[in-house]
Amino acid sequence: MFARERSRVQWIAAVVAVLMPIVIIATFIKDANTNIAPGEQITYVDSWGANRTDAEIKAAQQKHEAERQAAAAERQRQFKDLERRFGMDEK
Repeated sequence: MFARERSRVQWIAAVVAVLMPIVIIATFIKDANTNIAPGEQITYVDSWGANRTDAEIKAAQQKHEAERQAAAAERQRQFKDLERRFGMDEK
């Protein structure tokens, strides 16, 4: 009886009301399984001879440390330049 008393428009609205959440939930489920794996990662490895002396190792470490400090100093200089440009250096 209940089903016979409903008009066609009410049935269409009921179907749409049921399908909308199903479609939304299915979309979320599909999206959750898309592109979740990390991409390729490149690892760079330096290769040295097994017969390096301790002096050569220390020299290479000092060179790398000097390069790292120079890059940090340059980055700090760039930030100081931005600070000066925007007038943030005045207290």
